Amino acid sequence: MEEKKFNPEKHVFVPRHIKLTEDEKKEFLEANNLSKSQIPKITKEDAAIKALEPKKGDLIKIMRNSPTTGQATFYRIVN
Repeated sequence: MEEKKFNPEKHVFVPRHIKLTEDEKKEFLEANNLSKSQIPKITKEDAAIKALEPKKGDLIKIMRNSPTTGQATFYRIVN
């Protein structure tokens, strides 16, 4: 019998994670007048982003379902 591996990306409680391109990252930082040090951090070992093959400095967009707004978007910088 083949052992099933747990995939956190497919879990109902794990929000969608998207790695932004360098251009998208630059546009986001400029539009919001932010530096990378002002964005909350996420480790590259985080199970939710491991499949994205993150590198230090990548910007991750996290889209969560919200009962009040429908969808809430958060950003994290890979540390």
